[in-house]
This record gives sequence, structure tokens and C-alpha cells, in this order.
Amino acid sequence: MTISISQSNYIPWKGYFDLIARSDVFVVYDDVQYTKNDWRNRNTIKTSTGTEWLTIPVRQSSLGQTVCETRVASMIWKKKHPKTLQANYAGAKSFHSVKEQVFSWYDIESDLLSEINLHFIKNICTYLGINTTLVDSRTLDLQGDRNERLVDACQKLGADTYLSGPSAQAYLDTDLFRQSDISVEWMDYAGYPPYEQRYPPFVHNVSVIDLIFAEGKNASNFLGHR
Repeated sequence: MTISISQSNYIPWKGYFDLIARSDVFVVYDDVQYTKNDWRNRNTIKTSTGTEWLTIPVRQSSLGQTVCETRVASMIWKKKHPKTLQANYAGAKSFHSVKEQVFSWYDIESDLLSEINLHFIKNICTYLGINTTLVDSRTLDLQGDRNERLVDACQKLGADTYLSGPSAQAYLDTDLFRQSDISVEWMDYAGYPPYEQRYPPFVHNVSVIDLIFAEGKNASNFLGHR
């Protein structure tokens, strides 16, 4: 069984969902430190002048605050973001066929960032036909340092393979996994096919919303797991 582990992001890019799709279980790892100016509460879209951030405003009361403890500072983003998407994607090929469904995802009352992110991730997975099991890391009571907690998650879930993003090569202790009979595989984000994106030049690492507005129900064909 293959598992992957990552913090939740707000409307993540397509590679995030490709990672989920390649896994049997995806652990939402939000009982770790919230990192400011990261992907936890924001992502980018394409506009006529380049890329633009869509950001959920949050409160950070301490440096040790976890992602799952992080609360939204204002709920105005729920109205602002759909308007921004409408303004920039109204001319996209599949916009009018998917906008009602996409905009319905903004009907969420929680002010907890982790719950908001997971709400979008679950809905996007459903839309893309991804059936991977999602697990909240808090239910696993993970123990140890950064690497030991990842191995602990694999062991508790009965995994024999850990699929990791390539950036973790800088710190991941692969020997520790090997000692626990868990193989490590690295996600390759290269080779995604382009699609009919608004506003050239083409950019891969924008929110998956960009792909959904462009390709609608064909969006899953532009993920590497197909």
C-alpha cells in the first residue's frame, strides 16, 4: 500500500492532486507548524497581467501555531474569490459548464483554515474522480521527530511504500524508512501536458481551478496518473 503525506493547501495545483491519486491513502498533515507566506492559505491563478494570488486572510497568534489551529481573520474571501475567478475565467472554455459547481464549494461556514482547505480538496478530488482515502494526521497520534513521524504514519496505516514530493529529498532520512521495510518513491512532476489555458504564456504551477475552468470534466486527463 502506498501513502503520501502533506499539509493541506488552499485550492492546490494539479500536481498535488496527482500525488493524491497515485496514493492509496493521503495523510493531511496539519498538526504541524503553520508557515506564513506559503501555500497553506493561498494559491495563484492566471490573469491577463500574469499570475495573481488568491489569499485567505488568517490570524497567526504565535510562531508555534499549527495549521489546524489557524483561523481565518475575515470571511470576506468567500465572496471576493468567486468574483475574482469570474472576472478572469469567464472566457475559459469550460467556465460556464462548471462555474456553478465550483462556486458552490465556497459555501462553507468554518473559520478553521485546515477545515476549509480539506473541504476544497475533497470536492476537487470528487470532481476529478480521485477515490484515495484521506486521513487526518491527528487521528494517528504520531510520535518522534520529523522523519520518525512520517515512518510512524506509514507503520500505523500498514504502508509498504511512501510516495514523497521531490523537495523532501533535502531532509528525508530514507535509511530510517528502509529499516522499517518501507520503500521511498519520489514524485515526478515533469511531463504534464499543456491545455487551453487563458492568457499565455502557459504556466503549470497555478491552482487546479485553472485546469478545471479550461477543461471541465476532461481535467483528469491532464494529470499524470491517467
